[in-house]
Amino acid sequence: MSQRSRDIVQHAWKAFASHDADRISAVFTEDAEWLAPAGNATAVALDCPSHMIGREAIARFLAEDFGRLFARDVDVTFRGFHVDGDRVVVEETMTATLANGNHYTNDYCLVFELRDGLIHRVREYMDTARGHRLVFGPAEQ
Repeated sequence: MSQRSRDIVQHAWKAFASHDADRISAVFTEDAEWLAPAGNATAVALDCPSHMIGREAIARFLAEDFGRLFARDVDVTFRGFHVDGDRVVVEETMTATLANGNHYTNDYCLVFELRDGLIHRVREYMDTARGHRLVFGPAEQ
């Protein structure tokens, strides 16, 4: 089961990178959820929810909205895949060129919960303060 769970999540990353909403949607359960920290820089910059519900909302975000902020040179370096049954924890670093031309690099930890061979829930963790500095510039003192 562990290898199968890992394969499902690795296949999902390929779907995410395709920016094809139908392909992305196919890796999620209909009632899937994606939870990121409230007020994270991506949600604020794109005026998107930090808690997406439903595979169509998640697919639309990854296929359409994501590229409005992370405009070019998006690269993900995987630091680890840790599997326990239907739960896969992914450690990664994402780099990109933002729409404003700034460079972005941040570390992430994502917890994927699978159900019936599909992604049912994603809990996303990142350095939110760093994200805000990179997207919006340093906080005023």
